[in-house]
Amino acid sequence: MWRRTWRAIDIGTGKTHLTAMGAQTRMSGKGQVVIPKDVRDRLNLLPGDSLDVVERPDGVFLRKPTHRKSGRTTEEILAHIRQIAPKWEGPPVSIEEMDRAIDTMFAARGRDDI
Repeated sequence: MWRRTWRAIDIGTGKTHLTAMGAQTRMSGKGQVVIPKDVRDRLNLLPGDSLDVVERPDGVFLRKPTHRKSGRTTEEILAHIRQIAPKWEGPPVSIEEMDRAIDTMFAARGRDDI
């Protein structure tokens, strides 16, 4: 079988080859794709790692999850938040007032993407 290696990506094996935009891979019959080794190495991706699958108008985007599981239950996390967050002592606040406060906070930060 003809095989040539460039930038640690095998070309000619029928699975992965370079394109002008980076690497291109083929989906298997089971819906699996291979992430090229040099990309896995740069991103420190290991076997068994989870990836977020994000559908976009131009295709599918894979990314490392931005959150990590703490190993605690939701109840444990909420109990911790209740311990460290000050108890609200003021008058009741409506959802609309909360929304306005959040809008004001983002506007002060120069963000209008909410």
